[in-house]
Amino acid sequence: MPELPEVEIIKQSLKKTVLFKQIKQVLVKNRNLRFKIQKNFQKKLKNKKITKVERRSKYLILHLNKYQYLIIHFGMSGTLHLLKNFKKNNFTNLSFYQAKKIPEKHNHVEIFFNNFKLIYNDPRRFGFFILLFSKKDYLNFFKKKGLEPLDLKFNSSYIKNKILNKSKNIKNTLLDQKIISGIGNIYANEILNYSKIKPLKKTNELNLYEIQSIVKYSKLVIRKAILKGGSTIRNFKNSKGLEGSYQNEFRAYNRNQKKCLNKDCNGVIKRIFISNRSTFFCNKCQN
Repeated sequence: MPELPEVEIIKQSLKKTVLFKQIKQVLVKNRNLRFKIQKNFQKKLKNKKITKVERRSKYLILHLNKYQYLIIHFGMSGTLHLLKNFKKNNFTNLSFYQAKKIPEKHNHVEIFFNNFKLIYNDPRRFGFFILLFSKKDYLNFFKKKGLEPLDLKFNSSYIKNKILNKSKNIKNTLLDQKIISGIGNIYANEILNYSKIKPLKKTNELNLYEIQSIVKYSKLVIRKAILKGGSTIRNFKNSKGLEGSYQNEFRAYNRNQKKCLNKDCNGVIKRIFISNRSTFFCNKCQN
């Protein structure tokens, strides 16, 4: 699943192409995504102009004129492809999975502009499109989401207030989008390794220094991942054809049985499962 940095790269890539462009036509080939695509979806989008391209948490948002909003979530396997001049050999992958050619199967939604179209491909169909028709609906959609790590209000006091008297393990807490928005499994592993905190440690057992470390390294890891273009797990490339490279800096994720990279640590990265998710941590400095 794409996390905050990957969706941010998609946003940056897409913004260069679709901003202030008018949607000419929409083709829905399969409405049965995670949530069924709304009736009159095509009609409501036709002739709308994209006034802003935004990302919140792991969601891509296309602001439309008349205070309407198209919310896109990529689920586990959703990708966007930009087909220029409607020619199959002239396309750009906007998502973190790089296809060598335009996929022919699982293209569920196509959005047409003057001289290009966007193709949404999703083999597992866990992604979704939601069209909102007012600013109130838009604000309500996100009101239960927690702060993102790069938010100025994301600090030690915020974390303390959210986890006070709770006994959930810190790994699952980092993944709780109502507490911290945008972090997924990859970056949760990285943040905890930097912070030298065991993933199974209960939140009510964290001291102030550990909370400060989580805040510090959440910001650091997310910033670095965005600067590196995201993490290429399956050949991510942005609209310039450049691969994301943050996976080359992984300290914990997918490094089972390898030496811990933290300074003065001779530990080894171990793999366990927490809530059916692969979890990687050092058996020395994170114990």
